[in-house]
Amino acid sequence: MYGFTYHQPRTLDEATKLLADGEARSLAGGQTLIPVLKMRLSNPGLLVDLKGIAGLDTIEKKGTALSIGALARHAVVAASPVVRESILALAALAGSIGDVQVRNRGTIGGSVANSDPAADYPAAVLGLGATIVTTQREIPADSFFTGMFETALKPGEIVVSVVFPIPRRAAYIKYPSPASHYAMVGVFVAETAKGIRVAITGASSHVFRWSAAEAALGKSFVAASIGDIEMPADDLLSDVHGDAAYRASLVATMTKRAVSAAAT
Repeated sequence: MYGFTYHQPRTLDEATKLLADGEARSLAGGQTLIPVLKMRLSNPGLLVDLKGIAGLDTIEKKGTALSIGALARHAVVAASPVVRESILALAALAGSIGDVQVRNRGTIGGSVANSDPAADYPAAVLGLGATIVTTQREIPADSFFTGMFETALKPGEIVVSVVFPIPRRAAYIKYPSPASHYAMVGVFVAETAKGIRVAITGASSHVFRWSAAEAALGKSFVAASIGDIEMPADDLLSDVHGDAAYRASLVATMTKRAVSAAAT
């Protein structure tokens, strides 16, 4: 690990000013950043720890939406009565992330901002059509994830909360890597007030929506509607865990299971 200067600001304004330094990196749960620092794959001159900022871990229902603060830990989201009553699929997703240690340290804001191609939360954010609230603006989910470990966030912009519209029904099903528990393929299906949304994680360089499945499920929300719809394998990942064709097959299978889970 390279040397760096460490700050733990108490306000968002203070954190924003610190992050204006081009060498600064923000730290939430640290489940990705700390290992990266230990392996010397990143060399920030300044580390800005956000956990001292009050109010960034609040979870509350606001009318027909659920707002989750960026520093809310996975274990807290999974156990929250407000989350479980509002969007049970989101609580179940949070409870499936990593292991006990990861769930008690990792945060929703850190996961979303990191945009790992196999992370679970991005599927819920995109599948539910959430809004990412930052220190500068509100970003719709469809515009947020731009590539592998890339988002629409600007330098120094901090995720404050994620606001999820409460769906009529939803489910998340994933095929996890047995070692990391990251999704080889994860599918979040939701019937929202604005229609059906199907978000896929783990299969490509970043989370994406499967429009063909959404169109079919819009006509009839049953697993059989997926039928013989094929997921093109051209842009899917191939690695030691599975090639693109295998992932394409998993997408269809996991989508059918997610629809069945949501329907019941």
